Amino acid sequence: MAQNLMTPGVYIEEKNAFPGSVVEVATAIPAFIGYTERASKNGKSLVNKPTRITSFADYLELFGGAFSPRFTLSDPQDGDRNLVSLAGGDKTINYKANHLVYLFNSIRLFFSNGGGTCYIVSVGTYAGKDGIEIKKDDLLGTGTDANGKAVEGGLLKLVKELEPTMVVIPDAVALGEESYEVYKQMLAHCAKMQNRVAILDIYDGYNSREDGEDDNIKVFREKIGTEYLSYAAAYYPWLETNVVQKGEITFKNFDESVALGDILPEARAKSLIEAFPKSADEFKERLKADRPDISDEDLESVLPGYIKNKESNHHLGLLATSPTYSALLDEIRAIMNLLPAAPAMAGIYTMVDNSRGVWKSPANVGLNSVVKPAVNITHDQQEDLNVNALSGKSVNAIRTFPGVGTLVWGGRTLDGNSLDWRYINVRRTMIMLEQSIKLALRAYVFEPNDANTWVTVKSLISNFLVEKWKQGALAGASPEDAFDVQIGLGSTMTALDILEGKMLITVKLAIVRPAEFIVVTFEQQMQKS
Repeated sequence: MAQNLMTPGVYIEEKNAFPGSVVEVATAIPAFIGYTERASKNGKSLVNKPTRITSFADYLELFGGAFSPRFTLSDPQDGDRNLVSLAGGDKTINYKANHLVYLFNSIRLFFSNGGGTCYIVSVGTYAGKDGIEIKKDDLLGTGTDANGKAVEGGLLKLVKELEPTMVVIPDAVALGEESYEVYKQMLAHCAKMQNRVAILDIYDGYNSREDGEDDNIKVFREKIGTEYLSYAAAYYPWLETNVVQKGEITFKNFDESVALGDILPEARAKSLIEAFPKSADEFKERLKADRPDISDEDLESVLPGYIKNKESNHHLGLLATSPTYSALLDEIRAIMNLLPAAPAMAGIYTMVDNSRGVWKSPANVGLNSVVKPAVNITHDQQEDLNVNALSGKSVNAIRTFPGVGTLVWGGRTLDGNSLDWRYINVRRTMIMLEQSIKLALRAYVFEPNDANTWVTVKSLISNFLVEKWKQGALAGASPEDAFDVQIGLGSTMTALDILEGKMLITVKLAIVRPAEFIVVTFEQQMQKS
């Protein structure tokens, strides 16, 4: 009895009748790492500061818009995808150097596919810059500043954030084969944290597989390593999307080296280009001619809007007079809409978690804002992707089916040959259960290590698991078939364990697994009547 009873009277004492409860942790909180237009809030920099957002509007407010890439034209090479036919012969459209940035459009793809709350880690900004060099050290947070001092950012910053449950780095694919070094660090990070998984893309995943050394899946399996494979899932191929709309691409997306007046065959389009001002000074002279009475002070304030209006009219004029110009813009838009699949899968994970639960496999689900996969995978071609006896590393396919559309057609982790961690929903369900119970048990640290505490802890865990069994996360006709919680002296602990301050708990679970292969057997029988 806690009260000191020395004065006569009536005393009230309240006792808790029920054990504490386990609250399910969030399962669909991805963290995106990459480059943004800006990164500030209330005048304070958000660079290398994990920032929680709940909508695309939040992203636009804090991190700005898309990078406006420039494109060049070059002579075609064997295997080029982005060929266009012009009056002077075929040309290939390519990104200008350091103009390939994926994060912004990846965020749009994420929200289009059911995404919600997420974290953004901006590792650099591109506002006012002609280009941005994507660096491995920036993404991992192992770089240095101008003074040579180590800068902790990127992936390292997520170590102190406990809420994210997925890690996605869309800009990693721009590093080429160096992206696999980033992926290895992502796997090690997830294994260390034990509360999140990585979603990976195949570098060069927009090209079809080629037998031999150039096989992009073979290269991925060789370079990804062999450690912590159960903490990641990889998807192939990339996706042809429609997140970049027609109105976002204009003549300003061509590099200065591209002379549109020389490559557009239409005479009217050539004359429009010749008449269009080539510099800010020419715009000023044109504005003065249009408004002779304008003062110098008013001219400077009106000029930006005047230029924007003239550029818009020029773009519309070229569209109306030059089918070639329109075709070039469509090709640029197709290039910009070719995106890695991981951001879309982060959205799919979120949508499935919210509608069915983390224990439902994120597969056999349609993709939004996706026209088609960049590579058409057949039934036979997927066999080696899904089950590979040599490496044991599964790669999930995204396929198009007639009359159905584009579907996610794989639900395995990279550790595809493991019976424990073969499926991504099993790994993520286990993470949810582990972290939920772990957080609940913090209240019992330094409590008396005796039978009373053991009964309370067992009830706490069992009540939570019964609820998960009812929701469908655990398999079994009864709770006893679905899980088993053991704790106590002679069961999980010895007397020496208690003397050393250890409370040992064993939880056995039967997590539901997906029906990946459905086999129906048909057999004829004799007529019976």
